[in-house]
Amino acid sequence: MGKKRIIAETGAGQHGVATATVCALAGIECVIYMGAIDIKRQAPNVARMKMLGASIVAAESGSKTLKDATNEAIRDWINNPITTHYIIGSVVGPHPYPDMVAKFQSVVSEEIKSQLKDKEGTESPDYLIANIGGGSNAAGLYYHYLEDEKVKIISVEAAGEGIESGKSAATSVLGKTGIIHGSKTLLMQTKDGQIVEPYSISAGLDYPGVGPLHAHLLESKRAEFMSITDSDAMLAGLEVSKLEGIIPAIETAHAFAAFKYLDFKLNDIIVVNFSGRGDKDLNTYIDYFNL
Repeated sequence: MGKKRIIAETGAGQHGVATATVCALAGIECVIYMGAIDIKRQAPNVARMKMLGASIVAAESGSKTLKDATNEAIRDWINNPITTHYIIGSVVGPHPYPDMVAKFQSVVSEEIKSQLKDKEGTESPDYLIANIGGGSNAAGLYYHYLEDEKVKIISVEAAGEGIESGKSAATSVLGKTGIIHGSKTLLMQTKDGQIVEPYSISAGLDYPGVGPLHAHLLESKRAEFMSITDSDAMLAGLEVSKLEGIIPAIETAHAFAAFKYLDFKLNDIIVVNFSGRGDKDLNTYIDYFNL
């Protein structure tokens, strides 16, 4: 492609670390846009990116989180199209990005089919559960099961401090059709079309919309959406850590928190996408629980 520079946006920092790693291996300049608030709450991943040679640019506008980092990355990309390639971090943005990211992430459901065949004797679970901000990890989990109506899909978004609190990212409840970052989708917005600032304790779910694929899955009733509060997610993260010996990212903890509100049969096969590790969120866990 002849590009000499790679840019990306990141909320939780995982996509930023992955992009910085690729650039280090290829010897390409790397610039990561990240909300100023997210830089503080995801400090371990920021340190990783810097160690890998990436330059971190803080987004200081708006809510200073993922939406604003994406704004800055797109602005950079538009201004430097000849030298710069944008590796977008979710199933959002202008076409063909949502489709490209979903196809790349589809390795998740591809591997699930293989692993379930070995462990359960079937390729199809009864339930798929994933957290959803923009929706990249969820798109990968669902991809090879979208046409299989027997597989129930549950997308878990961030309710923040409560859906009616004014501090939420519950797009399925609060969103309306709109345009954000070059795609038509479901979006939290005012009556005159201004974006409502989202909130979540988890940096990766702090987004005012969802990818267009997920808006379609909600509208067509192929997926059920649930909204989980900060408190439920944090408690679920602590419980999973104690029961499984794996500390989940707070984004992932939202998916596990959904179990509290779902009724399963004893023999149901349930697949939860463990989308991120919690070492990046240790300071948040420590502060929240006074550990």
